[in-house]
Amino acid sequence: MFEIFTDFATWLVVDVFGLSKATKLGDALQFFIEDTTKIFFLLLVMIYVIALIRASMNVERVRDYLAGKHKGVGYVLGSSFGAITPFCSCSSIPVFLGFTSAGIPVGITMSFLITSPLINEVAVLLLLGLLGWKFTLLYIVVGMFVGILGGAFLDAIKAERWLQSFAAKALERGQKISSTSESNQVEALSFKDRHAFAKSEMLEIFGRVWKWVIIGVGLGAALHGFVPDGWIQTHLGDGQWWSVPAAVLLGIPLYSNATGVIPVMESLIKQGLPIGTTLAFCMSTVAASFPEFILLKQVMQWRLLAVFFVLLLVAFTFIGWIFNFLAPFMITGI
Repeated sequence: MFEIFTDFATWLVVDVFGLSKATKLGDALQFFIEDTTKIFFLLLVMIYVIALIRASMNVERVRDYLAGKHKGVGYVLGSSFGAITPFCSCSSIPVFLGFTSAGIPVGITMSFLITSPLINEVAVLLLLGLLGWKFTLLYIVVGMFVGILGGAFLDAIKAERWLQSFAAKALERGQKISSTSESNQVEALSFKDRHAFAKSEMLEIFGRVWKWVIIGVGLGAALHGFVPDGWIQTHLGDGQWWSVPAAVLLGIPLYSNATGVIPVMESLIKQGLPIGTTLAFCMSTVAASFPEFILLKQVMQWRLLAVFFVLLLVAFTFIGWIFNFLAPFMITGI
């Protein structure tokens, strides 16, 4: 589905601007155009569709199912949805906004937001070919567990109080739909009214975040591909305990989507970088980068952003240590 954005970016960079993707400028510009157009598309479509659904049917039953005694199931469903959707961290934010507007608890939404960039079907296929099914299965289980645990923790500390005011109001507005009078009003809306509601919400949210999409992706594009070849392997390839948190911190200024980081992951593994260190670096690049946090700042207050940031860094570090410890046994079949 998203190939159209790749083809459009390539056409614009190569045919219109006359640049080669082999150059750093051409690669960065292609990266910027592809991700910006994709995220704009997702913002407009996802927010409109979810708002239209909210105005067309009673979503309170689904929300109550996820928010009540079945909240644990909600974390699993949120994480599972994140695992099967081909979104990078920045592309997941439109869905995050849609879930929030629908009144779905923040912890469940965060389970999706954490898991979505971590587990990617391309990464699964690559790891399956490189390391076998046992390692790949562990990768999926651990990625989902991080999302589920993170969502439960954020619900436990009542993270919704640290949303930006417009996001908090959207969450409150979605939760109020459960009242009988409002539910009847929703059912009585004509399609014209539902369209007007969805269009208004789409334009309101898009108007708040579009410039931050450009800034965030622009920063990622400027940094994309500028780390010298071989530098990571040279400095982090000996497997010391500190190399994992160092790899996590190194990945923060960079940005890539889950598919774009796969060649990097494959190259690092083949050149001898420990598997856990490689995964920690790539997870940080995809899910904890500066561009993502520039966008998230538009829907989260600093406290929630800081908690989310530390949660990810700690999770990635422990994942790296676990995989570095287990990898020799799993790869050799011991």
